[in-house]
Formats: sequence, structure tokens, C-alpha cells
Amino acid sequence: MILKKMKKFSKYITLNFSLILLISLNLGFAQQPITLSEAINISLKNNLDIQIFKNNERITEINNHIGVAGGLPTVLGTVNTNGQVTNLNQELTNGTTINRTGVISNNSNAGLTASMLLYNGGRVLATKKRLEELQRLSQEQLNSTVQNAIADVMFKYYLVVQQQNFQTTLNQSIQVSKQRLALIEARRNVGLLGDSEYFQAQLDLNNQTQALQAQNIMIEQSKDDLLRTMVLSPKTEIFVKDTIMVDVEVSWEKIELNLKRNPDLLAADIQININKIVERETNARRYPSVTVNTGFNYLINQSSAGFTLLNQNYGPFLGVGIIMPIYNGTANVRQVQVAKVNTQNARLQRDIIDQNFQNTAAKAWEAYTSSIKLIESEKQNYLLAQKLLNLITQKFQLGNATIVDIIIAQQSFENSGYRLNNLSYNAKVAEITLKQIGNLLGK
Repeated sequence: MILKKMKKFSKYITLNFSLILLISLNLGFAQQPITLSEAINISLKNNLDIQIFKNNERITEINNHIGVAGGLPTVLGTVNTNGQVTNLNQELTNGTTINRTGVISNNSNAGLTASMLLYNGGRVLATKKRLEELQRLSQEQLNSTVQNAIADVMFKYYLVVQQQNFQTTLNQSIQVSKQRLALIEARRNVGLLGDSEYFQAQLDLNNQTQALQAQNIMIEQSKDDLLRTMVLSPKTEIFVKDTIMVDVEVSWEKIELNLKRNPDLLAADIQININKIVERETNARRYPSVTVNTGFNYLINQSSAGFTLLNQNYGPFLGVGIIMPIYNGTANVRQVQVAKVNTQNARLQRDIIDQNFQNTAAKAWEAYTSSIKLIESEKQNYLLAQKLLNLITQKFQLGNATIVDIIIAQQSFENSGYRLNNLSYNAKVAEITLKQIGNLLGK
């Protein structure tokens, strides 16, 4: 029954937007039709937040390497040369005396050194694990941003549809008011009705026309919000041809199961792991570091005068270095304590996120189920209100119904149409919220 009602709305919307498209063409520009999937794709392509998080994910992917963690050897090459001019005054043990000015000398050395960390309390392994978790964290943050972007587009898109459905109901009611005004005018011309009834009918039509103009403004504002979400110029001309179709197959069990897969909740779990790893990294600073060093050195000293005219050394070397932390003012101990507190805070943040999602899901589920039930009954009311309006209109044409009767029937039809449209939109919003929490949008 909901499907038939939505198809009925779609029929009216199609007629209205065909007229709008024709007017746009006459003005020299055409509005571009857009579907929900197209709106989502454009938003995901243009969304700046998504681009930023993609770049952040790329950064963490680049940094997730054993070399960044300090697990690979480092190789350094050095070359130094110093030339100088000095005054020389030497007295040697064999009685030789050297006294010269402007002695030219040169000291040069070159070396290649490689250093490999053998042990530092497991800090390298912990750092590599933290880099892996940071990459996972950036992926979940990107997933969360994508889910939020999709939900935002859907909210704005269906808001446009809702406002257009209001427009459709107003147009239908205006047609009835025009028929009523025409009948009253005809009866007034033959003396069956007075001016008061004619003036009241004209006022009612004017008020509805103004309401339609205000509704058109709301539609354009809703489109502007949709364009902003899609990161398009507000001058872009679009029209939406769609109905609000609610997925009635959403189950609480599925939402509750997928709630654990929410990217924000997964990111909170990863953050806890990261803080635990930071604890291990910080604690590892209390252990000694052992490195092995090797390389090749070349040294040459030359002088134009003096006891040593040439001194040249070269060859490989191999050594082991040990750094033992003994005391640094209890800084490491306090840093470990701070890291543990940060881990506790991460757990609390995760619990807060979980509680918020549980509460939001429960409220959305209640709104979803209640709206679905009310839609079924309101759909019947809408059909009855439509039949009643048609019947009263026919009776009014035959003179068997009063103006008050047709006004009341008209108001009942409008109110029922508004309620049905609101219930459909509220159910759709609740459905989108549930799927967003359950990480099911776009899947």
C-alpha cells in the first residue's frame, strides 16, 4: 500500500517537474535531473573531508615500515678535509731545529659507518605495531567519514523529496479551490449566492497560492543544502524526481550485530591498542640499547715541514655499543604512568561512543517502527480523505453540500497528506540513521 501511495506522489511530482523543466528551457537554462545514487557519487568525489582523510591514510601507509620504526641498519658516509697555513717552530730530541713560516698542511679523512640495533627492550617491534595500528585507525576514520557523507546526502536528498510532496498536496488542494471558486462565481452570477461566499473562496485560493509560493522557496532552500553537501555551486540547476521508499526489512538484530562494526567504534578500539603499545614503547626506554657498528675509515695528514710529513691510516673497524639508562630523574617511570592513564581514558572514550550509539540506535528504532505502523493507518486515512473530497466536490456541484462541507473535506485531505508525508520522511530518516550506525550505508 505504501508503494502505491508513493507511486501516486511520484505521478504528481513528475507532472510538476515537467512543467518546471519546460519553464526552465524557455528561460534559456535547463535543470539537471539527479538521482540519489548520482548525488552520493558526486558527494563522495567532491567531499573535501574525504580527500583529507584519504591523504592521511596514505601518510600512515607510507610510515608503516620497519625502517621508520628503527629496525633497519643505518649507513653514514663522511668526508672531511682541512687545509691550513701555519708558522712552525720545532726542536727535536736529536738536536734538529725547524723554524719556518708559511707551512702548508692538510688533514683529510673519509669514512663509511653502518650501525645496526640489536636490542632496545622491544621498542622497535612495539613501534612497528603502533604504525600498523595507526594505518588501521586512519582507514576506519576514512570509513566513518564516508558513512557520514552518504548519510548527509541522503538526509538532504529526501528532504527535497518531502518538500516536493508537500507541494504536490498543495497543488491538488488548489485545484479543488479553483473548482469551488468557479462554482461559487457561477451561482453568484445567477443570484444563488452572495458576495461574501465569493470573496471568502477568493481569499482561500489566494492564501493557498501564497502557501505554494512559500513552499517553492523551501524547496529551493532544500536544494541549496543538497548542493552544498555535494560540493557544487549553489547556482547549479537540478531537480529531483523521486519518492520516499522506506526499507521495511530493517531488523534490530542485524543493526545490533553490525553496531560492533561501526567505524567510530572500531577506531576507538584501535586507539586503545595504540595507547597500550605506547605503554610498551615508553617502558622499553628503561632497558639498555645494544648496537653493532662497522665500517671503513681513511685518514691522511700531510705537512710541508715538521717532524711528520705524511701520516696515513685506513682500514675497517667493528664494534659493539651499549647504552644503559641509570637515572633520569624518574622521567621514564612517570611517562609510563601517564601512558597507562591515557589508555584508561581511551577505554572511557570507547564506552562513551558505545553508549551514544546504543541510545541513538534505540531511539531511531523506536521512531522507525512506530512510523512504519502509523504509515499503514495514515495511508488509509489519506485514501478516505481523497474519496471524501471527491464526493463532497461532486455533491457541491449538485448543490447537495455546503461551502463549509467542502472546506472541511479539503482541510482533512491536506492534513492527511502532510501527515503521511511526514511519517514517510521520519521513517526514512530513522532507517538511514540505523544503517549509518550499523555501517550499512552504501552496501
